[in-house]
Amino acid sequence: MKTISIEVVRLPHMDGIALPQFETEQAAGADLRAAIHEPVTLAPGERKLIPTGFCMALPAGYEAQIRPRSGLALKHGITVLNSPGTIDADYRGEVGVLLINHGDTAFTFQRGDRFAQMVIAPVTQGIFDVTTELSETTRGSGGYGSTGTG
Repeated sequence: MKTISIEVVRLPHMDGIALPQFETEQAAGADLRAAIHEPVTLAPGERKLIPTGFCMALPAGYEAQIRPRSGLALKHGITVLNSPGTIDADYRGEVGVLLINHGDTAFTFQRGDRFAQMVIAPVTQGIFDVTTELSETTRGSGGYGSTGTG
């Protein structure tokens, strides 16, 4: 498994909260924790930006993808609204995560709760070449639902 070094700055409201952590040896995502001073409740249908308490400098050529935690999604309907969220290598502000409650009941986060995960991934930028026609495929221009019933 490849590793890279990521510079991190702890903000004052992260005091006592763990940095992002990979909870198992083969984990792709590092858990993010809520850097909140008071409990934050998400009512059904409500969305809020949850702070993590840190800023980072990703190396050029990498991004951080912010994704939901599967247990919160399954058990409570809590997910990342713009999933996956992207943090670009040139962003230097605090990492925040936009959560939404798709569940039927309110859910409350406490200080330090794990609420999302962050995957570090390489980035490929495309060069867009204008042309007058594209190569033929079996699918062609068939869009949503064109390859089956689901």
